[in-house]
Amino acid sequence: METRRLLIAALLSMAVLIVWQKLFPPPTAVAPAPAETQTVEAEPVVEPSMTDSAATSSEATAPSTAEAEEVSAAAEETAIELEEIAAAAETTVILETDAVRAEWSNQGAKLIHLELKDHPANGGGTVDLVRKRVQNLAAFSLLDESGQPSPLNEALFAVERRENGATFSYRGARGAATKTVDLSPDGLFEIKIEASGGWRVLLGPGLRNPTPKEAKNRFARRAAVYSRGGEIERLDVAKIKESVVVSGTALSWIGLQDQYFLAAVLPRQGLREAVVEPMLFEVDEEGVYSFRSRPLEVAEAEEDLGSELRLLLVPEDQSLAVGAYLGAKQFRRLKSLPGGLEGAVDLGIFAFLGRPLLIALHWIYDNVVSNFGWAIVLLTFLLRVVLFPLNHKSIVSMEKMQKVNPKMQAIRAKYRSKLKDKKGRPNPEASSKMNQEIMELYKKEGVNPAGGCLPMLLQMPVLFAFYGLLSAAVELRHAPWLGWVQDLSAPDPYYVLPIVMGVSMLLQQRMTPTQADPMQQKLFMFMPIIFTVLFLGFPSGMVLYWLTNNILAIAQQAGYKRFRAASAASGDAGGSKR
Repeated sequence: METRRLLIAALLSMAVLIVWQKLFPPPTAVAPAPAETQTVEAEPVVEPSMTDSAATSSEATAPSTAEAEEVSAAAEETAIELEEIAAAAETTVILETDAVRAEWSNQGAKLIHLELKDHPANGGGTVDLVRKRVQNLAAFSLLDESGQPSPLNEALFAVERRENGATFSYRGARGAATKTVDLSPDGLFEIKIEASGGWRVLLGPGLRNPTPKEAKNRFARRAAVYSRGGEIERLDVAKIKESVVVSGTALSWIGLQDQYFLAAVLPRQGLREAVVEPMLFEVDEEGVYSFRSRPLEVAEAEEDLGSELRLLLVPEDQSLAVGAYLGAKQFRRLKSLPGGLEGAVDLGIFAFLGRPLLIALHWIYDNVVSNFGWAIVLLTFLLRVVLFPLNHKSIVSMEKMQKVNPKMQAIRAKYRSKLKDKKGRPNPEASSKMNQEIMELYKKEGVNPAGGCLPMLLQMPVLFAFYGLLSAAVELRHAPWLGWVQDLSAPDPYYVLPIVMGVSMLLQQRMTPTQADPMQQKLFMFMPIIFTVLFLGFPSGMVLYWLTNNILAIAQQAGYKRFRAASAASGDAGGSKR
Protein backbone atom coordinates (compact mmCIF):
# COMPACT_ATOMS: atom_id res chain seq x y z
CA MET A 1 0.00 0.00 0.00
CA GLU A 2 2.83 2.37 0.96
CA THR A 3 4.46 1.65 -2.38
CA ARG A 4 1.31 2.61 -4.27
CA ARG A 5 1.07 5.85 -2.28
CA LEU A 6 4.67 6.75 -3.04
CA LEU A 7 4.13 6.04 -6.72
CA ILE A 8 0.96 8.14 -6.81
CA ALA A 9 2.79 10.96 -4.97
CA ALA A 10 5.65 10.85 -7.45
CA LEU A 11 3.24 10.94 -10.40
CA LEU A 12 1.33 13.85 -8.88
CA SER A 13 4.62 15.72 -8.27
CA MET A 14 5.67 15.26 -11.90
CA ALA A 15 2.18 16.39 -13.05
CA VAL A 16 2.43 19.52 -10.91
CA LEU A 17 5.89 20.31 -12.37
CA ILE A 18 4.66 19.85 -15.94
CA VAL A 19 1.55 22.02 -15.36
CA TRP A 20 3.77 24.66 -13.66
CA GLN A 21 6.14 24.75 -16.66
CA LYS A 22 3.18 25.15 -19.02
CA LEU A 23 1.53 27.92 -17.01
CA PHE A 24 4.71 29.80 -16.12
CA PRO A 25 7.30 29.18 -18.89
CA PRO A 26 10.83 30.65 -18.28
CA PRO A 27 11.82 33.68 -20.42
CA THR A 28 13.65 32.76 -23.66
CA ALA A 29 17.26 33.97 -23.94
CA VAL A 30 20.09 33.85 -26.50
CA ALA A 31 22.33 30.84 -25.97
CA PRO A 32 25.25 32.01 -23.83
CA ALA A 33 28.91 31.65 -24.80
CA PRO A 34 30.82 28.74 -23.29
CA ALA A 35 32.46 30.96 -20.70
CA GLU A 36 29.10 32.43 -19.73
CA THR A 37 27.62 28.94 -19.58
CA GLN A 38 30.26 27.90 -17.14
CA THR A 39 29.53 30.99 -15.06
CA VAL A 40 25.80 30.24 -14.99
CA GLU A 41 26.44 26.66 -13.98
CA ALA A 42 28.62 27.88 -11.18
CA GLU A 43 25.76 29.89 -9.56
CA PRO A 44 24.66 28.57 -6.16
CA VAL A 45 21.54 26.33 -6.06
CA VAL A 46 18.85 26.79 -3.39
CA GLU A 47 19.04 24.08 -0.75
CA PRO A 48 16.24 21.54 -1.53
CA SER A 49 13.72 20.42 1.03
CA MET A 50 13.39 16.86 2.16
CA THR A 51 10.07 16.41 0.41
CA ASP A 52 11.63 17.27 -2.95
CA SER A 53 14.57 14.93 -2.56
CA ALA A 54 13.80 12.82 -5.65
CA ALA A 55 13.43 15.81 -7.94
CA THR A 56 16.48 17.49 -6.44
CA SER A 57 18.57 14.39 -6.96
CA SER A 58 17.54 14.22 -10.59
CA GLU A 59 18.27 17.92 -11.27
CA ALA A 60 21.64 17.75 -9.55
CA THR A 61 22.70 14.79 -11.66
CA ALA A 62 21.84 16.48 -15.00
CA PRO A 63 24.25 19.44 -14.82
CA SER A 64 27.05 17.18 -13.61
CA THR A 65 26.67 15.01 -16.73
CA ALA A 66 26.60 18.07 -19.05
CA GLU A 67 29.67 19.51 -17.39
CA ALA A 68 31.50 16.22 -17.79
CA GLU A 69 30.62 16.14 -21.47
CA GLU A 70 31.92 19.70 -21.97
CA VAL A 71 35.14 18.94 -20.15
CA SER A 72 35.58 15.84 -22.30
CA ALA A 73 34.97 17.82 -25.52
CA ALA A 74 37.41 20.53 -24.43
CA ALA A 75 40.04 17.93 -23.62
CA GLU A 76 39.52 16.28 -26.99
CA GLU A 77 39.83 19.64 -28.78
CA THR A 78 43.04 20.46 -26.89
CA ALA A 79 44.43 17.06 -27.80
CA ILE A 80 43.68 17.75 -31.48
CA GLU A 81 45.39 21.18 -31.26
CA LEU A 82 48.49 19.68 -29.73
CA GLU A 83 48.64 16.73 -32.09
CA GLU A 84 52.04 16.67 -33.81
CA ILE A 85 52.33 16.90 -37.58
CA ALA A 86 55.71 15.74 -38.84
CA ALA A 87 57.41 13.27 -41.14
CA ALA A 88 59.27 10.21 -39.96
CA ALA A 89 62.29 10.72 -42.22
CA GLU A 90 63.91 13.25 -44.54
CA THR A 91 62.73 13.22 -48.14
CA THR A 92 62.84 15.52 -51.16
CA VAL A 93 60.22 16.82 -53.57
CA ILE A 94 61.18 17.43 -57.21
CA LEU A 95 59.34 20.17 -59.13
CA GLU A 96 60.36 20.37 -62.76
CA THR A 97 59.76 22.13 -66.10
CA ASP A 98 61.65 22.01 -69.40
CA ALA A 99 64.00 24.75 -68.14
CA VAL A 100 64.42 24.16 -64.38
CA ARG A 101 64.61 21.33 -61.86
CA ALA A 102 63.87 22.37 -58.27
CA GLU A 103 64.59 20.10 -55.32
CA TRP A 104 62.83 20.90 -52.03
CA SER A 105 63.74 19.14 -48.79
CA ASN A 106 61.07 18.42 -46.20
CA GLN A 107 63.68 19.23 -43.54
CA GLY A 108 62.78 22.87 -43.05
CA ALA A 109 60.70 22.87 -46.27
CA LYS A 110 63.50 24.72 -48.07
CA LEU A 111 64.89 24.83 -51.59
CA ILE A 112 68.19 22.94 -51.58
CA HIS A 113 68.89 22.80 -55.34
CA LEU A 114 67.67 24.70 -58.37
CA GLU A 115 69.29 23.53 -61.58
CA LEU A 116 69.02 25.47 -64.85
CA LYS A 117 69.00 22.81 -67.54
CA ASP A 118 70.05 25.10 -70.40
CA HIS A 119 73.02 26.71 -68.62
CA PRO A 120 76.22 24.72 -68.07
CA ALA A 121 78.34 25.38 -65.00
CA ASN A 122 81.99 26.33 -65.38
CA GLY A 123 83.12 23.25 -63.48
CA GLY A 124 80.85 20.85 -65.36
CA GLY A 125 77.19 19.93 -65.01
CA THR A 126 74.52 22.60 -64.93
CA VAL A 127 74.20 25.85 -62.99
CA ASP A 128 72.77 25.42 -59.49
CA LEU A 129 71.48 28.73 -58.15
CA VAL A 130 71.55 27.48 -54.51
CA ARG A 131 74.97 27.81 -52.94
CA LYS A 132 76.77 25.03 -51.14
CA ARG A 133 77.24 26.17 -47.57
CA VAL A 134 78.36 24.95 -44.20
CA GLN A 135 75.24 26.24 -42.40
CA ASN A 136 72.05 24.24 -42.84
CA LEU A 137 70.34 27.16 -44.54
CA ALA A 138 69.05 27.40 -48.06
CA ALA A 139 66.58 29.43 -50.09
CA PHE A 140 63.29 30.06 -48.25
CA SER A 141 64.65 28.99 -44.88
CA LEU A 142 63.16 30.77 -41.86
CA LEU A 143 65.04 33.06 -39.48
CA ASP A 144 63.83 34.49 -36.20
CA GLU A 145 63.41 38.21 -35.56
CA SER A 146 67.06 38.56 -34.54
CA GLY A 147 68.23 37.01 -37.81
CA GLN A 148 69.25 33.67 -36.33
CA PRO A 149 68.14 30.35 -37.89
CA SER A 150 64.70 29.20 -36.77
CA PRO A 151 64.35 25.75 -35.14
CA LEU A 152 61.81 25.01 -37.88
CA ASN A 153 64.69 24.65 -40.34
CA GLU A 154 65.57 21.35 -38.61
CA ALA A 155 61.99 20.07 -38.44
CA LEU A 156 60.82 17.26 -40.73
CA PHE A 157 57.71 18.55 -42.46
CA ALA A 158 54.90 16.25 -43.57
CA VAL A 159 54.45 16.47 -47.36
CA GLU A 160 51.25 16.51 -49.36
CA ARG A 161 52.08 16.15 -53.06
CA ARG A 162 50.11 17.36 -56.06
CA GLU A 163 50.88 17.98 -59.72
CA ASN A 164 54.00 20.19 -59.82
CA GLY A 165 53.37 21.42 -56.30
CA ALA A 166 53.46 20.41 -52.65
CA THR A 167 52.32 21.48 -49.20
CA PHE A 168 54.78 21.12 -46.31
CA SER A 169 53.25 21.05 -42.79
CA TYR A 170 54.79 20.81 -39.35
CA ARG A 171 53.53 21.20 -35.79
CA GLY A 172 55.54 20.09 -32.84
CA ALA A 173 58.22 21.02 -30.32
CA ARG A 174 60.06 23.24 -32.83
CA GLY A 175 56.98 25.34 -33.63
CA ALA A 176 54.29 25.28 -36.30
CA ALA A 177 54.49 26.21 -39.99
CA THR A 178 52.97 25.47 -43.39
CA LYS A 179 54.68 26.14 -46.72
CA THR A 180 52.81 25.78 -50.00
CA VAL A 181 54.87 25.65 -53.21
CA ASP A 182 53.67 25.47 -56.82
CA LEU A 183 55.74 25.69 -60.01
CA SER A 184 54.00 27.05 -63.12
CA PRO A 185 54.99 26.00 -66.68
CA ASP A 186 56.72 29.37 -67.25
CA GLY A 187 59.11 28.64 -64.36
CA LEU A 188 57.53 31.01 -61.82
CA PHE A 189 57.05 29.70 -58.27
CA GLU A 190 54.04 30.59 -56.15
CA ILE A 191 54.96 30.29 -52.47
CA LYS A 192 52.83 30.83 -49.37
CA ILE A 193 54.24 30.58 -45.85
CA GLU A 194 52.34 30.55 -42.56
CA ALA A 195 54.23 30.18 -39.29
CA SER A 196 53.86 30.93 -35.60
CA GLY A 197 55.86 33.58 -33.78
CA GLY A 198 58.07 36.26 -35.28
CA TRP A 199 59.98 35.18 -38.39
CA ARG A 200 61.43 36.19 -41.74
CA VAL A 201 62.32 34.37 -44.97
CA LEU A 202 65.87 34.02 -46.28
CA LEU A 203 67.01 34.46 -49.88
CA GLY A 204 70.72 34.13 -50.58
CA PRO A 205 73.41 34.96 -49.61
CA GLY A 206 74.33 35.49 -53.25
CA LEU A 207 73.57 33.23 -56.19
CA ARG A 208 74.97 29.99 -57.60
CA ASN A 209 78.49 28.71 -56.85
CA PRO A 210 81.03 30.99 -58.57
CA THR A 211 84.71 30.23 -58.34
CA PRO A 212 86.83 32.74 -56.36
CA LYS A 213 88.08 34.09 -59.69
CA GLU A 214 84.51 34.59 -60.92
CA ALA A 215 83.52 36.28 -57.65
CA LYS A 216 86.29 38.86 -58.10
CA ASN A 217 85.45 39.48 -61.77
CA ARG A 218 84.77 43.19 -62.32
CA PHE A 219 81.90 42.28 -64.65
CA ALA A 220 80.18 40.14 -61.99
CA ARG A 221 77.72 42.91 -60.99
CA ARG A 222 76.62 41.22 -57.77
CA ALA A 223 73.90 43.33 -56.19
CA ALA A 224 70.46 43.51 -54.67
CA VAL A 225 67.98 44.91 -57.17
CA TYR A 226 64.38 46.00 -56.86
CA SER A 227 61.63 47.81 -58.76
CA ARG A 228 59.29 50.39 -57.27
CA GLY A 229 56.98 52.49 -59.41
CA GLY A 230 58.77 51.39 -62.58
CA GLU A 231 62.14 52.63 -61.31
CA ILE A 232 64.99 50.14 -60.92
CA GLU A 233 67.34 50.49 -57.95
CA ARG A 234 70.55 48.51 -57.45
CA LEU A 235 72.50 48.06 -54.21
CA ASP A 236 76.00 47.02 -55.24
CA VAL A 237 77.75 44.48 -53.06
CA ALA A 238 80.90 46.61 -52.92
CA LYS A 239 79.00 49.63 -51.57
CA ILE A 240 76.69 48.10 -48.96
CA LYS A 241 78.38 48.12 -45.55
CA GLU A 242 75.26 47.93 -43.35
CA SER A 243 71.66 46.73 -43.61
CA VAL A 244 69.28 48.51 -45.98
CA VAL A 245 65.53 48.32 -45.36
CA VAL A 246 63.21 48.47 -48.38
CA SER A 247 59.53 49.07 -47.63
CA GLY A 248 57.07 46.60 -49.10
CA THR A 249 54.71 49.42 -50.11
CA ALA A 250 54.40 49.73 -53.92
CA LEU A 251 57.26 47.24 -54.33
CA SER A 252 56.92 45.37 -57.65
CA TRP A 253 59.76 42.91 -57.01
CA ILE A 254 63.07 42.57 -55.18
CA GLY A 255 65.92 40.09 -55.47
CA LEU A 256 69.60 39.25 -55.74
CA GLN A 257 71.51 39.21 -59.02
CA ASP A 258 74.90 38.73 -60.56
CA GLN A 259 76.00 39.37 -64.13
CA TYR A 260 73.81 36.68 -65.68
CA PHE A 261 71.39 35.27 -63.08
CA LEU A 262 68.56 36.50 -60.87
CA ALA A 263 66.61 35.32 -57.81
CA ALA A 264 63.65 37.65 -57.31
CA VAL A 265 60.37 37.60 -55.40
CA LEU A 266 57.17 39.38 -56.39
CA PRO A 267 55.06 40.29 -53.32
CA ARG A 268 51.52 38.91 -53.48
CA GLN A 269 50.32 39.45 -49.93
CA GLY A 270 51.65 40.22 -46.47
CA LEU A 271 55.13 41.67 -47.17
CA ARG A 272 55.93 44.45 -44.71
CA GLU A 273 59.52 45.08 -45.77
CA ALA A 274 62.65 43.52 -47.21
CA VAL A 275 66.07 43.81 -45.58
CA VAL A 276 69.32 43.66 -47.56
CA GLU A 277 72.23 42.63 -45.35
CA PRO A 278 75.98 42.51 -46.14
CA MET A 279 77.79 39.26 -45.37
CA LEU A 280 81.36 38.00 -45.36
CA PHE A 281 82.25 34.59 -46.74
CA GLU A 282 85.05 32.10 -47.14
CA VAL A 283 85.07 29.24 -49.64
CA ASP A 284 87.04 26.04 -49.25
CA GLU A 285 88.73 23.94 -51.93
CA GLU A 286 85.52 21.99 -52.57
CA GLY A 287 83.56 25.16 -53.25
CA VAL A 288 81.61 25.10 -49.97
CA TYR A 289 80.84 28.55 -48.55
CA SER A 290 80.71 29.64 -44.92
CA PHE A 291 79.02 32.97 -44.14
CA ARG A 292 78.94 35.33 -41.22
CA SER A 293 77.53 38.78 -40.60
CA ARG A 294 79.63 41.74 -41.62
CA PRO A 295 80.34 44.23 -38.82
CA LEU A 296 80.10 47.92 -39.53
CA GLU A 297 83.91 48.15 -39.58
CA VAL A 298 85.89 45.26 -41.03
CA ALA A 299 89.37 44.66 -39.72
CA GLU A 300 92.21 44.75 -42.22
CA ALA A 301 92.81 41.03 -41.68
CA GLU A 302 89.29 40.36 -42.92
CA GLU A 303 89.55 42.41 -46.08
CA ASP A 304 90.61 39.31 -48.01
CA LEU A 305 87.24 37.71 -47.26
CA GLY A 306 84.59 37.86 -49.95
CA SER A 307 81.61 40.18 -49.68
CA GLU A 308 78.09 39.03 -50.42
CA LEU A 309 74.47 40.10 -49.83
CA ARG A 310 71.48 38.26 -48.44
CA LEU A 311 67.82 39.22 -48.60
CA LEU A 312 65.32 38.82 -45.75
CA LEU A 313 61.54 39.07 -46.33
CA VAL A 314 59.65 40.33 -43.29
CA PRO A 315 55.88 39.56 -43.17
CA GLU A 316 53.19 41.87 -41.79
CA ASP A 317 51.91 39.16 -39.44
CA GLN A 318 52.18 35.36 -39.63
CA SER A 319 51.45 34.85 -43.33
CA LEU A 320 53.34 35.73 -46.51
CA ALA A 321 52.63 34.99 -50.17
CA VAL A 322 55.11 35.71 -52.98
CA GLY A 323 55.85 34.77 -56.55
CA ALA A 324 59.48 33.83 -57.19
CA TYR A 325 61.70 33.73 -60.26
CA LEU A 326 65.06 31.98 -60.08
CA GLY A 327 66.87 31.77 -63.40
CA ALA A 328 68.89 33.45 -66.11
CA LYS A 329 68.49 37.13 -66.99
CA GLN A 330 67.19 36.43 -70.49
CA PHE A 331 65.46 39.60 -71.59
CA ARG A 332 62.85 37.93 -73.79
CA ARG A 333 61.87 35.42 -71.12
CA LEU A 334 61.68 38.02 -68.34
CA LYS A 335 59.65 40.30 -70.60
CA SER A 336 57.06 37.53 -70.97
CA LEU A 337 56.61 37.27 -67.18
CA PRO A 338 54.50 39.69 -65.10
CA GLY A 339 55.98 42.37 -62.89
CA GLY A 340 58.57 43.99 -65.15
CA LEU A 341 61.41 41.62 -64.26
CA GLU A 342 63.18 42.51 -67.53
CA GLY A 343 64.41 45.62 -65.70
CA ALA A 344 66.96 43.39 -63.98
CA VAL A 345 68.89 43.13 -67.27
CA ASP A 346 71.36 45.99 -66.82
CA LEU A 347 72.21 47.39 -70.25
CA GLY A 348 73.81 50.54 -68.90
CA ILE A 349 72.81 54.19 -69.18
CA PHE A 350 71.90 53.75 -72.85
CA ALA A 351 69.50 50.87 -72.23
CA PHE A 352 66.89 52.51 -74.48
CA LEU A 353 69.29 51.83 -77.37
CA GLY A 354 70.64 48.57 -76.02
CA ARG A 355 67.26 46.83 -75.99
CA PRO A 356 66.61 47.24 -79.76
CA LEU A 357 70.18 46.06 -80.37
CA LEU A 358 69.57 42.97 -78.20
CA ILE A 359 66.40 42.23 -80.19
CA ALA A 360 68.37 42.63 -83.43
CA LEU A 361 71.12 40.30 -82.16
CA HIS A 362 68.51 37.65 -81.36
CA TRP A 363 66.87 38.08 -84.76
CA ILE A 364 70.19 37.54 -86.56
CA TYR A 365 70.88 34.48 -84.41
CA ASP A 366 67.39 33.04 -85.02
CA ASN A 367 67.11 33.80 -88.74
CA VAL A 368 70.57 34.26 -90.29
CA VAL A 369 73.34 32.43 -88.47
CA SER A 370 73.07 30.26 -85.33
CA ASN A 371 76.33 31.49 -83.88
CA PHE A 372 76.44 34.48 -81.56
CA GLY A 373 80.03 35.28 -82.59
CA TRP A 374 79.07 35.74 -86.23
CA ALA A 375 75.85 37.45 -85.12
CA ILE A 376 78.03 40.06 -83.35
CA VAL A 377 80.09 40.52 -86.51
CA LEU A 378 76.97 40.99 -88.67
CA LEU A 379 75.32 43.36 -86.20
CA THR A 380 78.52 45.44 -86.02
CA PHE A 381 78.54 45.64 -89.82
CA LEU A 382 74.87 46.77 -89.84
CA LEU A 383 75.66 49.43 -87.24
CA ARG A 384 78.52 50.65 -89.40
CA VAL A 385 76.16 50.92 -92.36
CA VAL A 386 73.56 52.83 -90.32
CA LEU A 387 76.22 55.20 -88.96
CA PHE A 388 77.93 55.60 -92.36
CA PRO A 389 76.69 59.20 -92.94
CA LEU A 390 78.14 60.32 -89.60
CA ASN A 391 81.41 58.47 -90.18
CA HIS A 392 81.66 59.90 -93.69
CA LYS A 393 81.11 63.45 -92.49
CA SER A 394 83.67 63.00 -89.73
CA ILE A 395 86.35 61.65 -92.08
CA VAL A 396 85.76 64.39 -94.70
CA SER A 397 85.95 67.06 -92.01
CA MET A 398 89.19 65.61 -90.58
CA GLU A 399 90.73 65.50 -94.07
CA LYS A 400 89.93 69.19 -94.60
CA MET A 401 91.40 70.00 -91.20
CA GLN A 402 94.52 68.05 -92.14
CA LYS A 403 94.97 70.20 -95.27
CA VAL A 404 94.39 73.43 -93.34
CA ASN A 405 96.64 72.37 -90.46
CA PRO A 406 99.95 73.77 -91.93
CA LYS A 407 98.38 77.22 -92.40
CA MET A 408 96.90 77.10 -88.91
CA GLN A 409 100.29 76.14 -87.42
CA ALA A 410 101.88 79.07 -89.30
CA ILE A 411 99.41 81.50 -87.70
CA ARG A 412 100.15 80.08 -84.26
CA ALA A 413 103.91 80.30 -84.88
CA LYS A 414 103.45 83.95 -85.86
CA TYR A 415 101.81 84.83 -82.57
CA ARG A 416 103.69 82.42 -80.30
CA SER A 417 106.20 85.03 -79.11
CA LYS A 418 103.47 87.63 -78.55
CA LEU A 419 101.13 85.53 -76.38
CA LYS A 420 103.13 86.43 -73.25
CA ASP A 421 105.02 89.56 -72.24
CA LYS A 422 108.59 89.61 -70.92
CA LYS A 423 107.37 88.80 -67.42
CA GLY A 424 105.49 85.73 -68.60
CA ARG A 425 102.05 87.26 -68.21
CA PRO A 426 99.37 86.31 -70.82
CA ASN A 427 98.61 88.85 -73.55
CA PRO A 428 94.84 88.73 -74.14
CA GLU A 429 95.01 91.07 -77.13
CA ALA A 430 97.51 88.90 -79.05
CA SER A 431 95.56 85.75 -78.20
CA SER A 432 92.35 87.33 -79.47
CA LYS A 433 93.98 88.37 -82.76
CA MET A 434 95.42 84.86 -83.29
CA ASN A 435 92.05 83.22 -82.74
CA GLN A 436 90.40 85.71 -85.07
CA GLU A 437 92.85 84.89 -87.87
CA ILE A 438 92.35 81.13 -87.35
CA MET A 439 88.56 81.53 -87.56
CA GLU A 440 88.92 83.57 -90.76
CA LEU A 441 91.07 80.74 -92.16
CA TYR A 442 88.39 78.17 -91.30
CA LYS A 443 85.77 80.33 -92.98
CA LYS A 444 87.85 80.84 -96.09
CA GLU A 445 88.65 77.13 -96.45
CA GLY A 446 85.08 76.03 -95.57
CA VAL A 447 86.20 74.00 -92.56
CA ASN A 448 84.19 73.34 -89.39
CA PRO A 449 86.59 72.66 -86.50
CA ALA A 450 83.91 70.60 -84.72
CA GLY A 451 83.03 68.68 -87.88
CA GLY A 452 85.38 65.80 -87.06
CA CYS A 453 84.40 65.41 -83.39
CA LEU A 454 80.66 66.05 -83.44
CA PRO A 455 79.68 63.08 -85.66
CA MET A 456 81.83 60.81 -83.49
CA LEU A 457 80.14 62.10 -80.33
CA LEU A 458 76.70 61.51 -81.87
CA GLN A 459 77.47 57.84 -82.51
CA MET A 460 79.08 57.21 -79.12
CA PRO A 461 75.74 56.41 -77.37
CA VAL A 462 75.11 53.63 -79.91
CA LEU A 463 78.58 52.20 -79.42
CA PHE A 464 78.30 52.33 -75.61
CA ALA A 465 74.83 50.72 -75.79
CA PHE A 466 76.26 47.86 -77.83
CA TYR A 467 79.14 47.55 -75.39
CA GLY A 468 76.70 47.40 -72.45
CA LEU A 469 74.61 44.80 -74.28
CA LEU A 470 77.56 42.47 -74.83
CA SER A 471 78.65 42.70 -71.19
CA ALA A 472 75.18 41.77 -69.87
CA ALA A 473 73.78 39.28 -72.40
CA VAL A 474 73.55 35.84 -70.78
CA GLU A 475 73.15 34.43 -74.30
CA LEU A 476 76.92 34.87 -74.77
CA ARG A 477 77.72 32.77 -71.70
CA HIS A 478 79.42 29.55 -72.91
CA ALA A 479 78.49 30.51 -76.49
CA PRO A 480 81.28 29.46 -78.92
CA TRP A 481 82.49 31.43 -81.92
CA LEU A 482 85.20 29.46 -83.71
CA GLY A 483 88.40 27.58 -82.98
CA TRP A 484 89.86 28.46 -79.63
CA VAL A 485 87.06 30.89 -78.65
CA GLN A 486 84.50 28.61 -76.99
CA ASP A 487 83.00 31.12 -74.57
CA LEU A 488 82.20 34.64 -75.74
CA SER A 489 81.60 35.76 -72.14
CA ALA A 490 85.13 34.78 -71.03
CA PRO A 491 88.49 36.34 -71.98
CA ASP A 492 90.41 34.87 -74.89
CA PRO A 493 92.54 32.13 -73.28
CA TYR A 494 95.42 32.76 -75.71
CA TYR A 495 95.01 36.57 -76.02
CA VAL A 496 94.80 36.32 -79.82
CA LEU A 497 91.78 38.60 -80.19
CA PRO A 498 93.15 41.42 -77.94
CA ILE A 499 96.53 41.40 -79.74
CA VAL A 500 94.96 41.44 -83.21
CA MET A 501 92.61 44.19 -82.00
CA GLY A 502 95.61 46.26 -80.85
CA VAL A 503 97.33 45.83 -84.24
CA SER A 504 94.14 46.85 -86.04
CA MET A 505 93.84 49.91 -83.82
CA LEU A 506 97.42 50.93 -84.63
CA LEU A 507 96.79 50.53 -88.37
CA GLN A 508 93.53 52.47 -88.14
CA GLN A 509 95.26 55.28 -86.28
CA ARG A 510 97.92 55.61 -88.99
CA MET A 511 95.27 55.78 -91.71
CA THR A 512 93.05 58.31 -89.95
CA PRO A 513 93.63 61.98 -90.86
CA THR A 514 94.78 64.07 -87.91
CA GLN A 515 95.62 67.68 -87.22
CA ALA A 516 97.41 66.97 -83.95
CA ASP A 517 100.89 68.33 -83.31
CA PRO A 518 103.87 65.91 -83.24
CA MET A 519 103.80 65.58 -79.44
CA GLN A 520 100.11 64.62 -79.45
CA GLN A 521 100.71 62.15 -82.27
CA LYS A 522 103.36 60.39 -80.17
CA LEU A 523 100.91 60.16 -77.26
CA PHE A 524 98.26 58.74 -79.57
CA MET A 525 100.68 56.00 -80.61
CA PHE A 526 100.51 54.60 -77.06
CA MET A 527 96.73 54.22 -77.22
CA PRO A 528 96.78 50.82 -79.04
CA ILE A 529 99.15 49.46 -76.39
CA ILE A 530 96.96 50.73 -73.55
CA PHE A 531 93.79 49.29 -75.13
CA THR A 532 95.47 45.95 -75.81
CA VAL A 533 96.47 45.55 -72.16
CA LEU A 534 93.01 46.67 -71.05
CA PHE A 535 91.22 44.21 -73.35
CA LEU A 536 93.25 41.21 -72.21
CA GLY A 537 90.72 40.59 -69.43
CA PHE A 538 87.61 41.59 -71.40
CA PRO A 539 85.02 39.02 -72.56
CA SER A 540 85.81 37.73 -76.05
CA GLY A 541 82.46 38.94 -77.36
CA MET A 542 83.32 42.56 -76.57
CA VAL A 543 86.83 42.25 -78.04
CA LEU A 544 85.34 40.68 -81.18
CA TYR A 545 82.98 43.62 -81.54
CA TRP A 546 85.80 46.16 -81.13
CA LEU A 547 88.04 44.28 -83.56
CA THR A 548 85.26 44.04 -86.16
CA ASN A 549 84.54 47.75 -85.83
CA ASN A 550 88.24 48.56 -86.32
CA ILE A 551 88.48 46.35 -89.42
CA LEU A 552 85.40 48.02 -90.94
CA ALA A 553 86.87 51.46 -90.20
CA ILE A 554 90.14 50.43 -91.89
CA ALA A 555 88.20 49.16 -94.90
CA GLN A 556 86.32 52.47 -95.09
CA GLN A 557 89.57 54.44 -94.91
CA ALA A 558 91.13 52.25 -97.58
CA GLY A 559 88.08 52.82 -99.78
CA TYR A 560 88.40 56.58 -99.42
CA LYS A 561 92.11 56.39 -100.23
CA ARG A 562 91.51 54.40 -103.40
CA PHE A 563 88.69 56.74 -104.42
CA ARG A 564 90.92 59.81 -103.96
CA ALA A 565 93.73 58.15 -105.91
CA ALA A 566 91.35 57.24 -108.75
CA SER A 567 89.93 60.78 -108.78
CA ALA A 568 93.42 62.28 -108.84
CA ALA A 569 94.47 59.95 -111.69
CA SER A 570 91.41 60.80 -113.76
CA GLY A 571 92.01 64.51 -113.10
CA ASP A 572 95.63 64.25 -114.23
CA ALA A 573 94.58 62.32 -117.35
CA GLY A 574 91.99 64.95 -118.21
CA GLY A 575 94.54 67.73 -117.75
CA SER A 576 97.11 66.04 -120.01
CA LYS A 577 94.51 65.61 -122.77
CA ARG A 578 93.73 69.27 -122.58
